[in-house]
Amino acid sequence: MAINMAVPKEEAPGERRVALVPEVVAKLVKQGHNVAVESDAGKGAHYLDEAYEKAGANVVDERSGLLGSAGVILKVQPPTEDEIAAMPEGSVLIGFMYPHRYPERVAAMRDKKLTVFAMELVPRITRAQAMDALSSQATVAGYKAALIAADTIDRFLPMLTTAAGTIRPANVLIFGAGVAGLQAIATAKRLGAVVTAYDVRRAAGEQVRSLGAKFLELEIDAETEGGYARELTEEEKKQEREMVEQAIVAADIVITTANIPGRRAPLIVTKEMVAKMKPGSVIVDLAAESGGNCEVTKPGETVQQNDVRVVGPLNLPSALAVHASEMYAKNLQNFLDLIIDDEGALKLDWEDEILAGSVLVHDGEIKHGPTRELVEGGAQ
Repeated sequence: MAINMAVPKEEAPGERRVALVPEVVAKLVKQGHNVAVESDAGKGAHYLDEAYEKAGANVVDERSGLLGSAGVILKVQPPTEDEIAAMPEGSVLIGFMYPHRYPERVAAMRDKKLTVFAMELVPRITRAQAMDALSSQATVAGYKAALIAADTIDRFLPMLTTAAGTIRPANVLIFGAGVAGLQAIATAKRLGAVVTAYDVRRAAGEQVRSLGAKFLELEIDAETEGGYARELTEEEKKQEREMVEQAIVAADIVITTANIPGRRAPLIVTKEMVAKMKPGSVIVDLAAESGGNCEVTKPGETVQQNDVRVVGPLNLPSALAVHASEMYAKNLQNFLDLIIDDEGALKLDWEDEILAGSVLVHDGEIKHGPTRELVEGGAQ
């Protein structure tokens, strides 16, 4: 039984990724499904229409027709209201949804009776690792953050011995040892920097040290179920601030990666801390899109404060669109394997914790509790 799948071109400003790459399209077509791709959907990631046609996709110029005949729609960014209006009632939509940013779109998807799976809600359990798009895209962001820092600072990162004397290595301080933080650590180490990292989860210390970095110790364990960090108490925050300030003053580069899903990013670096940093230092704030870990961060801008440059990059995975799209497409492929049975038909098993955890909207209801409270005030 064939499923009609559709991949529209992303419309969000600056978005170069595409939901499916030709390699994954070929596998879905081999399984018997019909895959339609909007013309130029992959152009930003250098996947051209000819490659999709060769993989067996039907390349479509007209978006409303593409979406109107689809049973499953695959996206990177949340759908626009026009896209939602063009989707058939009861169709399945999979992608990043950011419901706390776009509650009005969630309401529109509910009213259209779509079944919507948010990739950022996929539970972080062992069985779901191959579908964990947050991790795959954070890998790209962490890598790119270290390169941005190296490109922004006015000095070498590695130690160099030259005829003019020895150049001391740069000190890089990284906050957050999740996927993005660990990739930033690994990349900064490859570039030759002396790297120190901090995370409120003590268990992260082993991973940090395994990459050759020093781990800042604070006698706090803030890890919660699911591998995320809980918010610190006031006393814990005071202790953290004191330790953080000392480490920041010694750093040439600070990369912050701390995020709490669905909430404003925690404030780590205050204006007062920035004022004490060495002239010429650089901060790269990966949490810029969710409010920033640094008080002076401006999303999408590089600002200068007290001779310290603070970079607030947006949508870093899009900057490495080729590999970001490749990894994301494989995440989607693995998710599709979970909702398509051996006969090639859609089968939504709500007893499966991955489906139950990642569903945002189904059958005219907002299933995700925090989003339901945001949109409907907790109404059932």
